[in-house]
Amino acid sequence: MDFTGKHVLVTGAAGGIGQAIVKMFRASGATVAVADLDVSGVDADAHLSGDLTDASYADTLPKAAHQALGGLDIVINNAGIMRRGPVTDSTDADFDLSMDVNVKAPFRICRAAIPLLAENGGGAIVNTASCWGVHPGPNHAIYCMTKAAIASLTQCMGRDHAHLGIRINAVCPNEVDTPMLRTGLEMRGFDPNTAIQELDKTVPIGRIAQPDDIAEVVLFLASDHARYMCGELVEINGGKPVS
Repeated sequence: MDFTGKHVLVTGAAGGIGQAIVKMFRASGATVAVADLDVSGVDADAHLSGDLTDASYADTLPKAAHQALGGLDIVINNAGIMRRGPVTDSTDADFDLSMDVNVKAPFRICRAAIPLLAENGGGAIVNTASCWGVHPGPNHAIYCMTKAAIASLTQCMGRDHAHLGIRINAVCPNEVDTPMLRTGLEMRGFDPNTAIQELDKTVPIGRIAQPDDIAEVVLFLASDHARYMCGELVEINGGKPVS
């Protein structure tokens, strides 16, 4: 896929999947602006560090990327957090933070980016939802709820703005071998390497996903190869159902 001349904004760029997305876009010729709490260690063309829970930061991020890169063609809403547990074990703080990062931030970014993309004759937005948002599983009530919200938002926006030449789709991964997954395993008292080996056995394809597996589908959805796709939720699960 050739993204020469394309200008891309990637949120959650310091995470495992985010870094893979940024690396692939730049290797394919794009200029990339990266956003996260700290993007100093990410190789990119523009660094836009900030807190997505800050409404003013999220609201102005697309314009900041447009100004820094000299244009904006593609937006990747990849930032996300996971809070585990049933509703009865969840706090107001868990709910508020999850909503702010997983739902409000991509909502605000899309709202601000769509007019910019429309002025440019179109573009693409790819959101990161989750298999758990499409097929809710146990003991992740808030996470499933927020990812269901971004999945639904993607479907609505995809249909609402297709006439502007803006294609909006989402990837829906299952488990991915990222620092976030490994940290979560450690917090629950598991050795990450051993736990991931056990998780691998539960996937029909033989392993859980690596960040590159997700990033390549993100780039596909952002490319002209997916020119007739809008409002779609693409599951990337290796054949493993949510359980």
